[in-house]
Amino acid sequence: MTPYRQPGVRLTDHRFTVPLDHAAPDGETLELFGREVVDPARAGDDLPWLVYLEGGPGFGALRSIGREAWLDRALKDHRVLLLDHRGTGASTPQNRQTLAHLPTPAAQADHLAHFRADSIVRDCELVRTRLTGGAPWSVLGQSFGGFSATHYLSAAPEGLREVFVTGGLPSLDHHADDVYRAAYPRIERKVAAHYERYPMDVARARRIVAHLAEHRTVLPGGYVLTPEAFQSLGILLGASTGSHRLHHLLENAFVRVGDRHELADAFQESVLAALSFAGHPIYALLHEAIYGQDERPTAWSAERVRADFPQFDAVAALEGDGPVLFTGETIHPWHFDVDPSLRPLKEAAELLAARTDWAPLYDAERLAANEVPVAAAIYHDDMYVDTEHSLHTARTIRGLRTWVTDEYEHNGLRADGPRVLDRLIGLVRDEV
Repeated sequence: MTPYRQPGVRLTDHRFTVPLDHAAPDGETLELFGREVVDPARAGDDLPWLVYLEGGPGFGALRSIGREAWLDRALKDHRVLLLDHRGTGASTPQNRQTLAHLPTPAAQADHLAHFRADSIVRDCELVRTRLTGGAPWSVLGQSFGGFSATHYLSAAPEGLREVFVTGGLPSLDHHADDVYRAAYPRIERKVAAHYERYPMDVARARRIVAHLAEHRTVLPGGYVLTPEAFQSLGILLGASTGSHRLHHLLENAFVRVGDRHELADAFQESVLAALSFAGHPIYALLHEAIYGQDERPTAWSAERVRADFPQFDAVAALEGDGPVLFTGETIHPWHFDVDPSLRPLKEAAELLAARTDWAPLYDAERLAANEVPVAAAIYHDDMYVDTEHSLHTARTIRGLRTWVTDEYEHNGLRADGPRVLDRLIGLVRDEV
């Protein structure tokens, strides 16, 4: 654990060993990676810790250079731990390569069931006691990290000094079907706003879908770009710059080759970078499972609920003159057919979708008696997290203060981190 430096910060890399199953502490173990960040001028001070929980599920923590994003504000008060929660970043990876040693898809599914918020929080508690000597710490949870922070308040509030949530207050009791039934209309609004900003993209998207419907298109590395897979580029629309990124991607999709047009290599590479789950397979495998809390399976909820919104049928849209609608943060069975990083895990994904023994994640009674200072940024028309669901949860958690704003999309913490975090710190400390 040799400290090293970047501009304006001192860094120390930590590794921790935790059990795969906290109910069986003597069984299989995992390694967690965490990067400590501190202001060099205060490296010797007894600063309170703040642990950052990234969104996803399936993404490692922020990789910054110096005091980028929200770190500049956090380092004024805290020693920060950028924790790669289990299975992500530099922690023990979970992917088609590392899971191949398990003998059956059922064993893979049982293994992956230990990568939800409940296990993440128990990991945090082990890490906390090793770093702080038992003192409570602060938690900053972005998106799914906020889901984990809400479980933390339910399961181990004694470990918490204060909690900051950005774009990540979950529904406490809605089934995944309810989540996606609320999501599709939001997605449609985001697509309509994109086409209003860039009306030329209506024809461009229709042309690409028509091409994909007629020509089997395999991207570099083996990803099969179907019309449905192309539609999932709409996940970009949940971020502040996402509409512009999507527009730039679409504007040079084709290249002339003799007397015909083909999808340009550069377009294909950009699409692959946006759509591949090679770097974050847990996102696809467990995205619906983050909503599982009872005997009802998630059962490919986003796919089933989409049938209630026929306007999202891209090929059918070509039969008329309407726009092709993009989709968003939805996972479908076909993802495990088109993406080579997911294909070997398709059977495990089917078993996870059918699972009926998910443990409850939130304790409404305990949250109603909460004594931990909590503040949450709720983005008014967040594409990924339903605003009404978040507000209902905010009203349930005793003492939680909200900042409801339409200044930002889901990535507000990344887009304007110092201001967002400063506002939340002010709220929990009654300074604003």
